[in-house]
Amino acid sequence: MNSGDTAWILVSCALVLMMTPALALFYGGMVRRKNVLSTLTLSYIFMALIGVQWVLYGYSLAFGTDIGGLIGGLNFAGFNGVGALPNEDYSKTIPHSLFAAFQMMFAVITPALITGAFVERVQYKSFLLFSLLWATLVYDPLCHWVWGQGGWLKQMGVLDFAGGTVVHIAAGFSALAFALVIGPRKGFGKAPMEPHNITLTVLGAGLLWVGWFGFNAGSALAANGVAVNALLTTNTSAATAGLVWMLLSWLDGRPSPLGIATGMVVGLAAVTPASGFVTPLAAMVIGAVAAPISYYTMRFRDRRKLDESLDVWACHGMASSWGTLATGLFATVAVNSDGANGLFLGNPKQFGIQALAVVVTIIFSFTVTYVVAKLLDWSIGLRVTPIEEEVGLDISSHGERSYS
Repeated sequence: MNSGDTAWILVSCALVLMMTPALALFYGGMVRRKNVLSTLTLSYIFMALIGVQWVLYGYSLAFGTDIGGLIGGLNFAGFNGVGALPNEDYSKTIPHSLFAAFQMMFAVITPALITGAFVERVQYKSFLLFSLLWATLVYDPLCHWVWGQGGWLKQMGVLDFAGGTVVHIAAGFSALAFALVIGPRKGFGKAPMEPHNITLTVLGAGLLWVGWFGFNAGSALAANGVAVNALLTTNTSAATAGLVWMLLSWLDGRPSPLGIATGMVVGLAAVTPASGFVTPLAAMVIGAVAAPISYYTMRFRDRRKLDESLDVWACHGMASSWGTLATGLFATVAVNSDGANGLFLGNPKQFGIQALAVVVTIIFSFTVTYVVAKLLDWSIGLRVTPIEEEVGLDISSHGERSYS
């Protein structure tokens, strides 16, 4: 047991949990004022919903005894056997319960990311049921594949330091699938749907950046050089992507504060899988390339008239797909001896493994999400009524106003 490692992961837990209310602010500022409370609630309810699911069985499905490389067993259900002693497979220098708590924070924020796809029109009871099913059928198995002892992608040697596949690609392409099922907001493309409070969004982006240090650097699970490198690469990618996005928006008109904040988040999402395996200079390239990928994906979505409302697919799915592939290009054992060298250091096999992980994650998360959303739409319905949507979900779903 190492007290320094334990202290750092305790802090990281708090930082990652802070990202969920930060995400609520980031999303909440981008919707119309009649849907602010609803949008905030869609994010922060996961601190309760997944906080219970993870203890009951989610952690066990993700990190329990391997079953065929596909899922964990139920040996850790109810946190049975998850105590103060280290676990040789996952937490050699910190309590097993702390590792489980840290992973819980990832499980909380990942489905919250998806909510950006269906704000302002989703039925709350359908959303809650979908979220519980998604965490159980998509997140937990995928988490086991990539990070669980015996998981088939882990056995293959995929490098995903802090959740490029498990968190961002899965959430991004699940958001795309859900948006295709639920359809656009009433009046989309005809009536103005301007963000009601960009100040909230910029504040949320800043808090996300701070929290991301716990997200990425905490994934070293130790207070060591790999954690420091992850912190530096995280900061560098976010900074570079923010600057590139500013230039892109400036070329199209003016340097938008909303665009700059979005670019920063894109850089954070892109570097997440690579942060503990690449150098700061490589992170600069990752952020610089991620910004135009996401920027022009958003343009493509606009041209296709697809109401994936807050661009989860572009900002998380596409950015982290690039980041996961870039890990296979730039990874070096000089940064992390537990990793591998990438293509640019003479190991093309690693790039192939990363590409396979991206494809598998996209197909799995998109397909399961589409099927679950379709079944819910067919059975209990996904959308509120047109009148409820017109009034706004703050009043019609929750009976409260965000502003007097």
